[in-house]
Amino acid sequence: MADPSSYRPKPGQIPDSPGVYRFRDEHRRVIYVGKAKNLRQRLANYFQDLAGLHPRTRTMVTTAASVEWTVVSTEVEALQLEYSWIKEYDPRFNVKYRDDKSYPYLAVTLNEEFPRVQVMRGAKKKGVRYFGPYGHAWAIRETVDLMLRVFPVRTCSAGVFKNAARTGRPCLLGYIGKCSAPCVGRVTPEEHRELADDFCDFMAGRTGAYIRRLEKDMMAAAEEMEYERAARLRDDAEALKRAMEKSAVVLADATDADLIAVAEDELEAAVQIFHVRGGRVRGQRGWVTDKVENVDTSGLVEHAIQQLYGEEAGDAVPKEVLVPALPEDPDAVSQWLADRRGSQVSLRIPQRGDKKDLMATVQRNALQALGLHKTKRASDLTTRSRALEEISEALGLDTAPLRIECFDISHLQGDDVVASMVVFEDGLARKGEYRRFQIKSFEGQDDVRSMHEVIGRRFRRYLQEKERTGEWEETPADTDPARTDPARTGPAPTGPTPAHSAPEDPAPDSAAEPREDDGRPKRFAYPPQLLVVDGGRPQVAAAKRALDELGIDDIAVCGLAKRLEEVWLPDDDDPVVLPRSSEGLYLLQRIRDEAHRFAITYQRARRAKRIRSSPLDDVAGLGETRKQALIKHFGSVKKLRQATIDEICEVPGIGRRTAESVAAALASTTPATPAVNTATGEIIEEDDGGSKT
Repeated sequence: MADPSSYRPKPGQIPDSPGVYRFRDEHRRVIYVGKAKNLRQRLANYFQDLAGLHPRTRTMVTTAASVEWTVVSTEVEALQLEYSWIKEYDPRFNVKYRDDKSYPYLAVTLNEEFPRVQVMRGAKKKGVRYFGPYGHAWAIRETVDLMLRVFPVRTCSAGVFKNAARTGRPCLLGYIGKCSAPCVGRVTPEEHRELADDFCDFMAGRTGAYIRRLEKDMMAAAEEMEYERAARLRDDAEALKRAMEKSAVVLADATDADLIAVAEDELEAAVQIFHVRGGRVRGQRGWVTDKVENVDTSGLVEHAIQQLYGEEAGDAVPKEVLVPALPEDPDAVSQWLADRRGSQVSLRIPQRGDKKDLMATVQRNALQALGLHKTKRASDLTTRSRALEEISEALGLDTAPLRIECFDISHLQGDDVVASMVVFEDGLARKGEYRRFQIKSFEGQDDVRSMHEVIGRRFRRYLQEKERTGEWEETPADTDPARTDPARTGPAPTGPTPAHSAPEDPAPDSAAEPREDDGRPKRFAYPPQLLVVDGGRPQVAAAKRALDELGIDDIAVCGLAKRLEEVWLPDDDDPVVLPRSSEGLYLLQRIRDEAHRFAITYQRARRAKRIRSSPLDDVAGLGETRKQALIKHFGSVKKLRQATIDEICEVPGIGRRTAESVAAALASTTPATPAVNTATGEIIEEDDGGSKT
């Protein structure tokens, strides 16, 4: 813990102008970014008596080791620079809004020759017009389906479009009148773009003019007794009205506004946003954040505005932004929004009328979102706790098994036999501690023997770690060679050291793992409270025998059999049957399935690598370049095997000694039996790498 006085700048060094400041920790990582109208006054607040600081602020200043600042000319520049730095450095003590989903947008690709209407998620692209966000993708598709009657814009992918242009036949939508079929030249690029622009205008809220025009054309067609055309125009107008009815009118005068509401407690805050365009709610979204800094409602509102509009420009920034509390410097924020929109933006608190009523609705949504988030969080913790307690009661354990390890064996008809170890702590996967093994002490298929070997290897490493770190003192019992040299314990095959590879998935919390002196994570440093094997009585007995041979008697063992999902204990003749609705059984199934997934992924990777291998891999000193030169010269390994040493020497870069080594290596390997395509009867030759294709 650092003393803030150790890095406090002298008052005369800090300017009294606007600027942005950064706190850094001892590793020079930025941990907090802030802005101020007056840097001297703002920074002085951080270096007062620690007892007078908010607990979160106190944690930040004692974590920091230095502070630096950048002077700017205006508060608007400070706001922009603060946003840029927060996005760049992702400081741990700044408020970060996290969203649990990627919201779908209705997008029109105006950057293409023939604009396309589609559903898009993720980062916004230049030249694409977006509408939304929507709560569900199906809502977008329903709206588009109604509007294609009036605005038959292209909706197909690039591949479908090119195929239709090549064959001269449009897709189904072109035949039923829901696409103008620009792919086959029914409309020109200019006419199709005009349709796309009209579509965008309608979605932007300019709806009345189109409906009035359709109704006028309908009446004119009826007067001229073109009743079929009049009926079609009537149906088009009804389709547009139904599309409009999907979003009710909430504000009069075709208002464009975003309403932001905040619900908060001491630890967390939920933000809800309603997007109103043309007086109608066109989209809704929300975030939840941990209050890692001392921030009030106005600060949360400012952060939300930065999050919403930091990457937006033009019409994506509305004319009005309605908030429950104004930011600390509302004029600077308003100017920042106006710069992004290109015209004036009103930032205010609604005081009366429809806008105040709608703000109350948004506020209720924010309160509900915060309550739902807390319910889910508590439910997850409660469910995991209940599952661990049920396992403890069913297996007769003294305490809940906070660390569970599960082992599984995987092979393909006895080949490429591997094993996996997965770790769950407090009911959650710790992927950074997953391990994979190759079975090397014997060949063939024997799941029981494989399980015995893997368990023995894992816990021999655990005992070696304990002895090396001095976590248990040597006693008279420890002088037994079986205790001091765990590798010689029992009849289990010693074999080579397990083939540990990096975890398949990176561990986000790997920094919390125990570390060696050189900073690398320790392996097998902690024992589990419960060891689970994938299998029934034989596998459980093998695991228990491996532990007994090592003198380990404080780890519970059980097996989960797939046939009836029954739990087997080492010394019981009958299995433990947990109810199908049991949270404990569900957790055991999830752990077992994760071990199976991890094992089979490793086994498939090894099998694929073996299949891709070539006899030339065993030739010492023959690199990849010269291997490729040999294959290119002769065409295949089969033809290379038939070549003489003199013929091999003709390949550039291959000397006589290397040629003799190649010939010897190929002569010592027996060609595989040719594979046959059962559909055609064709013999499948070896490919350039020596494997079957």
